[in-house]
Amino acid sequence: MRMTKWAYELSRALLSEPLPRRWAHSLGVAERARSLQPILGYDAELLEAAAILHDIGYSPALVKTGFHPLDGARFLRHDQKADERIVRLVAHHTFALLEAEERGLLEELASEFVMEEPHLVDALVYCDMTTTPDGTRTEPKDRVDEIVQRYSPDSIVGRFIQRAAPEVQATVARVDQRLAVAGPR
Repeated sequence: MRMTKWAYELSRALLSEPLPRRWAHSLGVAERARSLQPILGYDAELLEAAAILHDIGYSPALVKTGFHPLDGARFLRHDQKADERIVRLVAHHTFALLEAEERGLLEELASEFVMEEPHLVDALVYCDMTTTPDGTRTEPKDRVDEIVQRYSPDSIVGRFIQRAAPEVQATVARVDQRLAVAGPR
């Protein structure tokens, strides 16, 4: 519980006032992470901490490159000395390598941050892509559509998320399957 308490406090400090909608989204993503406890076991707390922190790189206090996974992960690693698994999840959340490629930052992200275990990366994608910007639940197709509309189809984010859409759907389906096999709580 110490890890999640620290993560919530840090995320709140960085997001709640300058970016209240991003804070609401992060809270919703963390709530989704808690719902995955039946398939995560020991890693449930780790995922919840990464979920609440996944978007801290948007904080005006942290923006260096303008690429939030990289800015957030660097801050967590260098300034917070955070658990390396959290750092890696933040760095690679929601197909960050595809967006890094669009931004010309692929080599930088890939060389600095090793990918975390696939089941945890999937779980964080699931949480992020089934949560609206306001923190409520949604379907992954609707979430992708909302992102494309918000950023425009021709923007860096719009292009990346359209490329990622089939993998988003496949990832959510894998996590849903794991939840179905785990059965009711």
